[in-house]
Amino acid sequence: MEENTTAPEDSRQPSAHDLEVLSRQLGRPVRDVVEIPARCVCGNPLVAATAPRLSNGTPFPTTFYLTHPVITSAVSRLEAAGLMNDMNERLAADEHLAAAYRSAHDHYLAARWAIGERSAIGPVPEIDGVSAGGMPTRVKCLHVLVGHSLAAGPGVNPLGDEAIAGISEWWTADRCYCDGAWDTTGDAPSRDLSRHGPQGLPEIVGRPAPVRKAADTAGGGT
Repeated sequence: MEENTTAPEDSRQPSAHDLEVLSRQLGRPVRDVVEIPARCVCGNPLVAATAPRLSNGTPFPTTFYLTHPVITSAVSRLEAAGLMNDMNERLAADEHLAAAYRSAHDHYLAARWAIGERSAIGPVPEIDGVSAGGMPTRVKCLHVLVGHSLAAGPGVNPLGDEAIAGISEWWTADRCYCDGAWDTTGDAPSRDLSRHGPQGLPEIVGRPAPVRKAADTAGGGT
């Protein structure tokens, strides 16, 4: 039986150990993580919730961020196989699916607002109505949808749930896949290879998105 990986309220607060694990999972030092909304059965983070406004003042709409390397790689396989194109075609043809996806978008916005309130950040008007992953009308990033589904639990994001079912060959919620999934030796990453910042939001922050060097890609962080 598949277990619900959504973190209970009392385990959402990130510990120092959680932040170190996240840095190792992503290959970069994390920042502005305010909650751990989904955990492995062993307790390690699966998804990080990032503040809706970063500490440098940048609005950040992608609240739920998939961090576990095994899940991230598995979802990348689905993207490479063209699943997003299939989903977009179905969204255009299936009114029921499209309505459920719009509801997922609304849930994402409400969850982000609640996280902002709990973390004392408050409203971020620059991203009002902006969710992530292509919602509410398209699919642009399966990783975002899977992160949302894991954080929210099944039945909220239909396409995120579908993608989770699609990676069952490589990851399921009832097992731990952490052993060997990231480097646990030496110091945690200290070089920031994060793409957090104005990428994808030039209209909001009023400056062009920076160009990321190819060498940064090897760090695994986004």
